[in-house]
Amino acid sequence: MQNSRLYNSLLKLDAYFFNFLRISIFIVMAWIGVLKAFQYEADGIVPFVANSPFMSFFYKNAGNKVLNENQKFVSEYTLYKNLEGKIVKKNIDWHTANGTYIFSYGLGTMIVGIGILVLLGIWFPKIGAIGGALTFFMSLVTLSFLVTTPEVYVPNLGGDFPTPQYGFPYLSGAGRLVLKDIIMMAGGLVLFSDSLKKLMKPSSNLA
Repeated sequence: MQNSRLYNSLLKLDAYFFNFLRISIFIVMAWIGVLKAFQYEADGIVPFVANSPFMSFFYKNAGNKVLNENQKFVSEYTLYKNLEGKIVKKNIDWHTANGTYIFSYGLGTMIVGIGILVLLGIWFPKIGAIGGALTFFMSLVTLSFLVTTPEVYVPNLGGDFPTPQYGFPYLSGAGRLVLKDIIMMAGGLVLFSDSLKKLMKPSSNLA
């Protein structure tokens, strides 16, 4: 009897749990989206965008191959990486010409917009359904980086001893960050479903 009361009490919190998920996704989207307006974040997403068949066309130099200091052909962007917290003028100039920052501003605006749609789902189920669906598709594109972006796996940089763990399935810091989007993708689907249920309730009550 006591367990049944507890179960019923928890069921009544169902709507609050869904809204907490909406608020959580909004916070993540808004924070990450706003950061896209800053140089270090815009530089950081270059490997993902440059190697993506869905987004590489936004960059002017995405497909360029050049010789590095070891006389090996590499993607041009690899020669102009800025470490987080470090600014090198020639790298900034290259990224400006590449369209790195303009694209990042647009992407950030889109991400914040999706987050707002998800949050509005608390009050407007139809808008929430759109936000949930867009969250799913955005996360699906992000997860595609696990296939298209070499930087998501630990590289074999050599050293005093042979490198035993590199390449698939050994995720780098970037790869571990991307993999977490599978949770965001699932959250988007759950909220999409919940919003559709809210939209169907009025019609089912009239029947």
